[in-house]
Amino acid sequence: MAYDFLSLTNDVAKRLNETELTSTNFATAAGFYSAIKEAVNSAIRHVNQSHFGWPFNHNVYEQTLTAGITRYPIPTQAKYVDFDTYRVRRNTTLGVGRAEHLTQLAYDEYVDRYIDQEDETDVTKGAAPQFVFRTQNGEWGVVPMPDKAYQVDFEYFMDPVDLILNTDVPTIPERFRHVIIDGAMYYAYMFRDNIEMASVSQRKFDEGIKQMRTVTVNENVYMRAS
Repeated sequence: MAYDFLSLTNDVAKRLNETELTSTNFATAAGFYSAIKEAVNSAIRHVNQSHFGWPFNHNVYEQTLTAGITRYPIPTQAKYVDFDTYRVRRNTTLGVGRAEHLTQLAYDEYVDRYIDQEDETDVTKGAAPQFVFRTQNGEWGVVPMPDKAYQVDFEYFMDPVDLILNTDVPTIPERFRHVIIDGAMYYAYMFRDNIEMASVSQRKFDEGIKQMRTVTVNENVYMRAS
């Protein structure tokens, strides 16, 4: 069975005795089908917002630095960036013999001690970064100013966007498909003002999220202990 926006929408439609959509008419489907699609997205949003650190929303970002450039944008999809994970990737060609962890630097200290590096035009006066700082406008930067195209990696939790295309796939693993469906059923029943069935679906939804937390937390503990 497929696991995408179309199949999730059809799972809900079938439970409500509605005709299933196809890849051909999915985008133009209106009326109650629009409500079903919104219900699926609402359920996914609720799951993602119910727990800050879902492991399936964890990512590693790779940024190639530009010689002479200090500041870089934080990924737009990032909900939280872990500044303790910044490191320069090993690259013997660039003179980095092993991965180097970057020490976090307060922005005020950067301004007081190092901001003049942004006015430096001679990139040969730069070096491999040793510090990372966060600005007040959604950027991060390094000290010293890089003199080469070093690779910096860091970890973050993303804030997933809504599903739009029929082939879009949630970040939530397929094994938790039933949780999404229970949540979508709650929103669909609320749309139809069926409070009794909405309450039943909500209880299932809440219980499913609790089980998701238990499973994912236990898995992470096992992986860290291995």
